[in-house]
Formats: sequence, structure tokens, C-alpha cells
Amino acid sequence: MSPLKRQILIITVILAAIMELIDTSIVNVALNYMSGNLGSTLEDTAWVITSYAIANVIIIPMTSFLTNMLGRRNYYIGSIILFILCSLMCGQAHSITELVLFRFLQGLGGGALLSVSAAVVYEQFPKEKLGTASALFGIGVFIGPTIGPTLGGYITEHYSWPWIFYINVPIGILVAVSCYFLLPESSTKTTVKKVDWLGIGLLTAGIGALQTVLERGQTEDWFATKYITYLTITAVVSLVGFVINELHVENPVVDLRVLKSKSLKVAAILTFITGMGMFTSIFLTPVVAQRLLGFTPSQTGLLLLPGAIIAVFALIISGKLLQKGVSPVLIILVGFLCFIYFNWSMATMNPDTPAMFITLHLIFRALGMALLTVPLSSLAVSSLPAKDMPQGTALNNMMRQLGGSFGISIINTYSARRLAVHRTDLITHVTATNPLTVDRINGYTAYFQTKGISFLDAKVKAMKLIDMSVVKQSTLLSYLDSYLLIGSLFALALPLLLFVIKRGKAAGPAVVVSDH
Repeated sequence: MSPLKRQILIITVILAAIMELIDTSIVNVALNYMSGNLGSTLEDTAWVITSYAIANVIIIPMTSFLTNMLGRRNYYIGSIILFILCSLMCGQAHSITELVLFRFLQGLGGGALLSVSAAVVYEQFPKEKLGTASALFGIGVFIGPTIGPTLGGYITEHYSWPWIFYINVPIGILVAVSCYFLLPESSTKTTVKKVDWLGIGLLTAGIGALQTVLERGQTEDWFATKYITYLTITAVVSLVGFVINELHVENPVVDLRVLKSKSLKVAAILTFITGMGMFTSIFLTPVVAQRLLGFTPSQTGLLLLPGAIIAVFALIISGKLLQKGVSPVLIILVGFLCFIYFNWSMATMNPDTPAMFITLHLIFRALGMALLTVPLSSLAVSSLPAKDMPQGTALNNMMRQLGGSFGISIINTYSARRLAVHRTDLITHVTATNPLTVDRINGYTAYFQTKGISFLDAKVKAMKLIDMSVVKQSTLLSYLDSYLLIGSLFALALPLLLFVIKRGKAAGPAVVVSDH
């Protein structure tokens, strides 16, 4: 393959990965519009997000098996076509049931665009340049979820929500045509002698149930709802059965034996934590900016933009540093510290926090994510033979997605509990004996009376304003606690770095602990 064709192929598959990752978050800001347009409740409409996440996490660990069974070209191009068609059908959906169904199928198609894209990028570089490969692919991994809400907000504000799906069609066609002419068959393809149907069934049931519990648990009050309890039992039994089955069958659908690599095991744990940080921060920040600080979706997107631009350069620089022999442990350490600083700084916000404060600290978040993405991606595959790289990449990507799901689930539950605590604390100060409260109520009441409202109605409206103020303050405090929690989890994970990389300078993209 000529250098030009190789470069076009790399750009093509990274573009496919970005498109897939954008779709994980692009619909978040459009839920209200979808709900009103389709005549469904907001809770039912949230299944548009849930169904895509479930399909993604089910299919990602199976990509190596499906690549071997169908051939990489057939599977990858077929997945792109499925993704395009389902994007088109999502935009055409006339009911919430149709939208959720096509969104699930879109997620099945999207799963290949992440793991297979990563494997293709890694194949285009020699082993000593894995850092550069990880940096290039890391740009897609980072940019996708970051610009998703921004792009979704802009499209929804200026056009209509179906266009957040239609935008995939021309990009998908371009990617499919490019891959048809350029994508080679995998050089490490192995023949699938027997299909592991039991493994596929257990994986689908286990991951599907687990993802549903994580996505819907807080909304449904966890185990107070019967179906959440049943799905939790299903997830535990299925996943335990899946692990036992995969370790004993000759041709497993997911080869868990690659986890014998110590570097992959530790990278997977750290990637899980990184996924928690990446997705929870991109979930929390727009919520705080729009609901509590009064920013529009477009303004919120602009908050994220400077950090995203700087992160692209940081990803490239970190890849170059790895190549030059800088110890990956130092890069990962700096990444963790940047992210801890971001979260703990955001935990000091108040209702009058200016946009510049958020933008500056989002740069630290972006730097942290950028500095973690490259060495962790390299670490995951650094000690694997070429034939196991696709499986190692798939497992690592699954851990990032699961980390995001666990993180958002934890944050939703934690912030809801903290909201109740803070509301109770604040309400104790809103009493008839508190002169500040009395003055505020009297001031509001007098204001409403000047608008021609009777004294009793004005008093009721004044009390409602006080209650709204309490709710707003309680909500902000609960989100600040959430930032603090995520920062603390990263701090607690720092000792894991001792198990990742040997001290001293790296000999290649990553110096990993021996697997023996």
C-alpha cells in the first residue's frame, strides 16, 4: 500500500470512530425535543440513549470473533452500512418504539467502528511506533464524546432533531466507499471452526442486563423496582457463566485468555477509571452550565472547544514523548493529576461562576484525558502478539464504555442522595424566626403586590421563589460533591500506577511489567 493510500485509510477509520463516539452523546441535548415531537415521556425517551449504549457494549467485545468469522472487510463495511441505514431510519421514526429499536441496531453497527478502527490504525505502524498510532486514534476517542453535545445542541437549535442522525449518512457513505477500495483483509485472521453460541447468548444477556441496570437504576429507584432486581440477578449469573464458558471452550467468542497479559489487565482497570472520568465530566459540565448557570447548548459547547483543541496537540505530543523514551508512568501520572485538579477546582463553583473559570479548568480536563489516552492504549496492546491485538483492543474499549456507564450511574445516584441531604440542611435555615428569610419573603411579596397581585397570592409566589432558590442551591451543591467524588476516585487510583510500568525510561512506546 502506498503512503498516500495508507494515510487516507488511517484518516477514514479514525473518522468512522469519531462518528460512532459522537453518537454516544449527540442525542443528550435533544431529548426534550424528541419527547415533545414523538409524544412520549422524558423517561421513555431516555431509552434512546440506553438502547445505543447497550448495543455498543454487547458488540464491542465480540468484534474480534465477528471479524474472524465474516472477514474484516465484510464485517467492517457491513457495519458501516447498517449504521448508515439505521441513522436514516432513526431520523424517520414516527414513534418512540421505532426510534429505540433503530437506535439499538445503530449501536450494533457502531460497535465495529470503534474496535476494528483501532486495530486497523495499530496495524499501519511498526511496534516501536505504537505511541504515534495510539495518539492518532486517541484524537478520535477524545473528540467524539466531547463535541457530541455541542454538535447536537447546534443542530437542534438551528434545524431539527432528526438531523442529528441524518448527518451520519454522507459521512458514513464516504467511509464505506473509502474502505471498499482501501481496507485490506486482516493479516492475522483465523478460521472460526465452531460458533460459540452459548458464549454469545450469555454475553448478550449479561452485558445487556448490566447496562440496563446501570442506565435505568437511579430513575427506577434501584431495587425497589422488580425488573431492576431481576436484571441484576440475570447480569450476575450470565456474566459468571460467560467467564467460565469462555475459559473452557476451544473457540470462544471473546478470548479472555489474552488477560494473562499483566499489562492488558492493568491497562483495562485504568482505562475503566479513565472512562468514568471522561464520560462523567462531559455529562456533569453541560448539566451545570445549562440548568444552573443559564448557558445555551451552543454556549456550553464553546466552553469545551478550547480544551478540545489543546487536547489534540497534547495527544500528538504525548505520542512523540513515548517514542523518545519518556517514561509512560510520568505521562500517566501528569494526566491523573490534571484530572484531579480539574474536578477539585470545579467543586468550588458558585451560581456566579464566570464562563472563563469553567473554560480554563476544562483545559486541564482535556489535558488529563489526552495524556491518559495514549499511554493506556499503547499499554493495552504492547505485550500482545499481532493476532491478539484486535481482542485486546476490543476488551480495552469495552472497559472504557463500561467505565462511562458505571460512572454516570454512580454520579446520578450520588448526586440525587446529596441533593436530598443539602435540601434538608438548607431548609432548616428557612424559618419564620430567621430575619434574612423574613426580609426576603417580604421583599418578594411586596414586589408581586406592585404587579397587582393580592397579598395572599403574592405570599404564595414569594414562598415558591424561596423554594426554587433552595432547590437550585441544593442541586448545585450536589453536583459539586459529584466533581469532588470523581476527583477522589482518580486520587485513590494513583497507587495502581506502581503496577503498570517499570521505573526508568521506556524502551519503546511503553515499558510494561513482565507477564511472567
